[in-house]
Amino acid sequence: MYAPNRSPFGPTPLAAGGGLAALDGRARDIFRRIVESYLETGDPVGSRTLSRGGVHLSPASIRNTMQDLTLAGLLAASHSSAGRIPTHAGLRLFVDGLLEIGDIGQEERREIDGRLAGRGRGFDEALDEATNLLSGLAGGAGIVASPVRDAGVKHVEFVALGHDQALAILVGDDGSVENRIMPLSAGVTPSTLQEASNFLNARLKGRPLAEARSEMGAELAAARQALDAAAARLVEDGMAAWSGGAERDRSLIVRGRANLLHNRETAEDLERVRVLFDDLEQKEQLIGLLDGVSEAQGVRIFIGAETRLFSLSGSALIAAPYMTGRQRVVGAIGVIGPARLNYARVIPLVDYTARVLGRMLDGQDT
Repeated sequence: MYAPNRSPFGPTPLAAGGGLAALDGRARDIFRRIVESYLETGDPVGSRTLSRGGVHLSPASIRNTMQDLTLAGLLAASHSSAGRIPTHAGLRLFVDGLLEIGDIGQEERREIDGRLAGRGRGFDEALDEATNLLSGLAGGAGIVASPVRDAGVKHVEFVALGHDQALAILVGDDGSVENRIMPLSAGVTPSTLQEASNFLNARLKGRPLAEARSEMGAELAAARQALDAAAARLVEDGMAAWSGGAERDRSLIVRGRANLLHNRETAEDLERVRVLFDDLEQKEQLIGLLDGVSEAQGVRIFIGAETRLFSLSGSALIAAPYMTGRQRVVGAIGVIGPARLNYARVIPLVDYTARVLGRMLDGQDT
């Protein structure tokens, strides 16, 4: 489940003594009501709305508290009215300290289970369906990075393509095959190619490439005396080609972009959506952001300027890692949308979907 993040903005002036603990009861209640109203409607909230909504204070007292919250960096004044909306820092404070997160209902659980684990569905199909599912249930765009493949190595071979190129072939235990064309140094002979192949087959067979790669540097240095210098360079180049290819070949699935256009009425809103669409085209940055989720336990939330990727569009991402039963994280899935996403609803949806994907992976591993 969601574990609160530490705000990258640092403490605000009002909350410098300890986050929400620094807010008195009046300020906390008004702040909570403003954020909840904004998340529900998207509209700025004024003092009259609050006084009519159950805050038993005069409009003047409410305005004074709203001004304090604005000076603290938690609220911002709308350019079109006297109302206030939460800043990204305010949303972060609310999500981490005031948001009440429940659980998803049995009907939604059955829908997620049924659509992802349908009869005969492969894991790649399940990833695609998961993004469609989250997009429909959460009202944003579903997004997932395909998992890092770490099947054991079955066979390695270098095949000469000419005097200056070779084909590096890596066959995995799962039947996957990676082919990389790589340059050859002068003087590389067929026996050198065979020597490099034998060296890698003896050390990689049955081991995930990522695991073996971290140990190969020291092992290769120790083995240089036994390996021909040209073969040693070939081994290094081959390892670099394969490890680089694993990242380049990973896919990013995004579904439900049309949801981001709903309830967008002003030119400013539409411009933010346009910028967000540009963000979604930045595959490398988005995969990097999702990979960062894999380093955490539970759901992670990124709001607006907390990441360079969303600094212009003011968007938010709610994501969770999916992992096998052995707690091996292999990827992440989430929902991207405007900063006023329905966090209380989306967080448990993302969390449960990630856990279902993990169970599917675990079933494939057995």
